[in-house]
Amino acid sequence: MELILWRHAEAEDSFPDIRRALTEKGHAQARKIAGWLRSRLPKDARVLVSPAVRTQQTVIALGSDFITVDALAPGADAQTILDTAEWPRAGGTVVIIGHQPTLGAAAALALTGTEQHWSLKKGAILWLASRKHGNGSETVLKAAISPDLL
Repeated sequence: MELILWRHAEAEDSFPDIRRALTEKGHAQARKIAGWLRSRLPKDARVLVSPAVRTQQTVIALGSDFITVDALAPGADAQTILDTAEWPRAGGTVVIIGHQPTLGAAAALALTGTEQHWSLKKGAILWLASRKHGNGSETVLKAAISPDLL
């Protein structure tokens, strides 16, 4: 299984939180990462998105079908992120577009088995893979990309 954790791009500082929209810079960040992802994602990748406006606007740049999942809203916990993705049991590729600090904590939990505070820049992705190794499995960090590197 492959899991891509994508933090929403830069958003306005406004209220209510769930309705915060992307800034002009945020739209550009989303387009950069989406362009990089588009050529690398399998056609059958499942894309799961928080109901927040800023995550919905981020995923639109990808130009693919997606499912809005209320459990991914701001305030979700790391284990919920991994459970929603069915990590590491599901086959194929799952993209989660969500929020900090949850995505960083979910990445730490998936990679180390311990929930820790890992920071993920606005618009950035972490691409993880779970693969069989001997009698068990291991998690591999395949990519860590932020929009300013593209």
